[in-house]
Amino acid sequence: MQISPNIAAQSYGAARPVTAPEPLGGLNDAARSRGFQDSLGRAATSFVDTLRQAETTAEASMMGGDADPHALVMALARTQGAVETTIAVRDKVVEAYLEILRMPV
Repeated sequence: MQISPNIAAQSYGAARPVTAPEPLGGLNDAARSRGFQDSLGRAATSFVDTLRQAETTAEASMMGGDADPHALVMALARTQGAVETTIAVRDKVVEAYLEILRMPV
């Protein structure tokens, strides 16, 4: 199958807007900071919700409630993923901080 370079370039041009980042559109530093803080807040809330859901499922399973073993395993797997992601982000933040400390002044 032979593909013409013109068709490939047109396809690339059509797909490019889909992968483009959202423009900051005149946001000042305070607005960007608030957006970042909101993102961190949503991530923290999601993390806490995941932990609470797993805790509730585990508690229901141990008390002989309606929780099936599959739901317990899935909740624990989601919790493990959330904890591992949080640890990876923390490690990257610490690594970046240490790199800043090593910078010559």
